[in-house]
Amino acid sequence: MRIGELAEAVGVTTRTVRHYHHLGLLPEPERRANGYRDYSLRHAVVLARIRRLTELGLGLAEVRDVLADDAGQDLVEALTELDADLARQEAAIRARRARLRALLAAEELPAEGPVSPELTALFARTSAELSDSPMAARDREVLALIDTAAAPEERERLLTAVGAIVASPEAVARANEAYALLDALADADPADPRVETAARRLAECTPRELLPDPPAIDHDHSFLRALYADFAPAQAEAIRRALRLLTEET
Repeated sequence: MRIGELAEAVGVTTRTVRHYHHLGLLPEPERRANGYRDYSLRHAVVLARIRRLTELGLGLAEVRDVLADDAGQDLVEALTELDADLARQEAAIRARRARLRALLAAEELPAEGPVSPELTALFARTSAELSDSPMAARDREVLALIDTAAAPEERERLLTAVGAIVASPEAVARANEAYALLDALADADPADPRVETAARRLAECTPRELLPDPPAIDHDHSFLRALYADFAPAQAEAIRRALRLLTEET
């Protein structure tokens, strides 16, 4: 058989056959007097086996090991590992689909979405209770960041703390007052006396569970440095002072 006939018989392309030659998976056949490769039935058998192995999901390096192992032990090991890997992928897909179903079941997806179903539910509650001020929007963005980056137990702890604010009308009122005071500092000087008032109101409505580690409240902490840089100078100063007030009380 010529290369085109071999490829057609096994259901692959001639380019694939040449690639397998290049990788040493398929032995080179004898050549006729005119220089064309002359493939035998044995080549078709090997090529068909390579196709079956790759269709199962084995990589070409694994296929090479299987073809080189006459006892078939490498095939058993490779298929066992492949089956375990597919089981992990299947579990991951089920988990992703469950998350998608939960998100789609929500009445309204948040603008910051997709986020976890727990944060989606929390945002649905806060949208009805908390103001839609620019500072409130920033808080939502930070919560979405935490939702993505924090460890599951840390995320649960923080979301529970924020949820406690929404559950209390007094806490909601304090939070809305703090948002308004911080919004008013957008164009203010960090020395503005309103900065201290905003800091104290923010400290009053911030659950202690939301605090970073005490050593990490100054400008040297990378996350807080990025956080402060995202706010106007007076707003950043108010947040910095609020954190100091909170850590002094703990």
